[in-house]
Amino acid sequence: MLLPERDELWDWLKSRSWLVLLIIAALVWGIHSWMTRPLHPAPGILVSEEPIQGPPPVTEPWTFRDHTILSLASFDLHGRILAKERYYFDRASELSPVDFAMGWGRMSDSSVLDQLKIWQDDRWYYWSASRLPIPEAEINSHSANMHMIPANAHIKNQLLDLRAGQVIHIQGQLIQAEGQDRWKWRSSLSRTDTGDGACEVIWVETVETQ
Repeated sequence: MLLPERDELWDWLKSRSWLVLLIIAALVWGIHSWMTRPLHPAPGILVSEEPIQGPPPVTEPWTFRDHTILSLASFDLHGRILAKERYYFDRASELSPVDFAMGWGRMSDSSVLDQLKIWQDDRWYYWSASRLPIPEAEINSHSANMHMIPANAHIKNQLLDLRAGQVIHIQGQLIQAEGQDRWKWRSSLSRTDTGDGACEVIWVETVETQ
């Protein structure tokens, strides 16, 4: 079998540059999909701790990306990532590049979660079930959609690398953010509320995988 000369091979590749780019894009997408695929832990409660909320650690507001940030409470969370949604273009993405639907207690147990359909859209977290595996009130009080505001670039990269199914430990603050245009985003301070305003807005200072 005769191999083409180097110049001939280069000319062939150039003439089919669209095909080469398509192959490269498919490889990149495949690697990304593999590295970010959800994990499926074995059945059992992975997180028994309830989130811990305390008094705000600071009383003075600070500025972040042209927004005034006010601490409402300290926040310490061990939880399982139920779903993860990246945001790029909405108003809140100026501060928060990603939302996590988080679960703890029986909402960290794969035997429960396998009976629920969970998804995120437009900064909301949704679930549905043909038959409830645990009471609805427990689902609502042991899971939440959380808007993550990384305190620095390192935290941002850590958050973006996380995958659904992982158990993580986050420490930070529940905050209110207000933009120069008077746009305002205020965190819930309750784990039992639902509907509009029930999401946590978290200033993330540390994040660890468990």
